[in-house]
Order: sequence, then C-alpha cells, then structure tokens
Amino acid sequence: MSTSELPVLEFILANYKNFNARATRDSLLSYWDHVSTGGRMFWSVAGAMSSAQLGITLAPAIRSGLIHGLSVTGANLEESLFRLVAHAAYKDFPEYRYFTKQDDTKILEQRMRRVTDTSIPEDEAFRAVEKFIVPMWKTATEKGQRRFWHEYFYEVIQMLDPSAYEGDPEACWLLEAARRKLPIVVPGYEDSTFGNIFASYVKSGECSASIVKSGIEYMADFYDRYEELSAGQGVGFFQIGGGIAGDFPICVVPSIKYDLQKPVKPWAYFCQISDSTTSYGSYSGATPNEKITWDKLTETTPMFVIESDATIVVPLMLRALLECQGNPKAAGALIAKHRG
Repeated sequence: MSTSELPVLEFILANYKNFNARATRDSLLSYWDHVSTGGRMFWSVAGAMSSAQLGITLAPAIRSGLIHGLSVTGANLEESLFRLVAHAAYKDFPEYRYFTKQDDTKILEQRMRRVTDTSIPEDEAFRAVEKFIVPMWKTATEKGQRRFWHEYFYEVIQMLDPSAYEGDPEACWLLEAARRKLPIVVPGYEDSTFGNIFASYVKSGECSASIVKSGIEYMADFYDRYEELSAGQGVGFFQIGGGIAGDFPICVVPSIKYDLQKPVKPWAYFCQISDSTTSYGSYSGATPNEKITWDKLTETTPMFVIESDATIVVPLMLRALLECQGNPKAAGALIAKHRG
C-alpha cells in the first residue's frame, strides 16, 4: 500500500511541526504507540461534542477497538441518541455570532434549543426519546430495579427499530458503545435534559430516585473497571474539555492507592484537548504537571495539551489512527520516515 492511502496520517506528519500542530502530531503518535502494543485508551468527553457530530469519527474508532471506555456528560450521552432519532429536524445557525436576543427568542418559540451554531429540536428529540425511557423508569420503580444512568440509554438505543433512524447509525457512538458493552461513567448526569426530566418524575412521585445508581456507585464500580482496563500495557486517558467528565474518572488512581490502599497502575498516557487557557484554580486550564502532585499522573507519563477546538483536532486524529490500524506496516514505515 502506498503512503497515499494514508492521506491524513501523511498530512499530519508532513505539516504539523510546531505549536499546537506539533502537540497534535506527538499525541497522535504516542496514542498509536500505546494501543498498537496492546494498551487501552479511556476517553473523557465534555461539552456538546455529540451535538457537534463527533460520532462521525468516534463511532468507527469504538468499532475498531481504538477506544475502550468513556466518561461523558449526561448531555453528550443523550445527544448522541437525539442525533440518531431526530437528525433531520436539527437546524444550523452559521451566523449565530450576530444574533440578537430577539433572534434567540424566535428560536425558543420554534421549540428549538441552540447549541452554538446548531440546535436540538425539542419535540422530535426530547419527546421522541421520552416515550421510550419514561416507561422504563416507571417499570423499574414498580419492580425496585436499579441501574446506572447509561444502562437505560444502552437499552433504549438498542430497542429502537432501524426505521426510526434519521441519522446514520454508523455515526452514532452511543449505539456502537452499547453494542460493545463499553464501560461508561456519566458523572453528574442530573445536569442534562433527561436528568431534569427524571427529577420531575421523582418530584411528582411517579418514579423513585433510587432506580438510578448514584455517582458514588459509579466510582465504586469504576475501581473494578479500571483494574480491568489497566491490565497488561495499561490504559491511557484522552480528555476533551474539562469539568466533571474528566476529573471524576481520572481520580480513580489516587483513590485506589490512598483510599482503598491497594496497588494500582498509573494512567499510561494523558492528552487533553481544550480551548481553556491556563488560569488560576481552573481544572480545565490546569497543566498536566499539576496532576503529578495528585498522584493521577507520574513524571514519566506521556503528556500532551492541545489548546485548540476539539471538533477540528479529534476527527483528524481519529482518522489518522484508523488509517494506522488499517495498515500498521505502512503506517510504521511512514512514521519512521518522518521521525528520521
């Protein structure tokens, strides 16, 4: 296979020489070094990446075994499902920077919820999913069943008839993760549309809050998931954005070490893509070195910070990694050539 069949990898190696481009290239190569030698990679996804259609490259990466676990916000979890069932009803607003308050009020009146330059259609997305998941909550309440938040969504997305799809199922990361039973944590799921909807059913007495396992139970379970993921060559941490989606799972290492007082492997790799500038007391803007003092990373952990837009960087990285996986021999030769 000629190197022209590895176009994205070749482009990155040839052009990404300095600044954030260099960090992108180096983190990509380190990622490939890790997974190609048997290591695993755990992803943390904050923000509204599902609304931004990151699933176009995230789903194939999960399908190809490049991603082995996820921590996501409740919003990213549900919005992947929304994109599958209501894609045609989404509307884009490329000129959002010039909107007035009156313009956004009109969007509200159209029963749309704007996320930067796109929108989530309330009736086609929220209400379409509600008719499936609310009966699950009520049945769980009646039977005294308890599950993690993502497990309800795993069931919903797999019970849908393909005729209900409006989006491309091959680009739905949640569907792919559910099929593979990928370990997921959803810290702070209450801060999502369906977290709010669930709270309303709890308030009305129609559902019991206990049917959803707590964040503490997520962490208690994640101790075991981390042990499984870190076996062998270890597991790396790939983070988009900051906040609880990142801070919750990365804390598992010091918690096992100090709270459970058990031996634990440190994270084997760390990369964060964020447009948050380094600042005082900001988790999103904290440099990786700070994590050494919390025993989350070590001085030998490969560490990368890419201060850029994840919607630009991640598709490039994942496409290049998929090329590497498709032809590791050609990728190895190309990488060796550019490494000199």
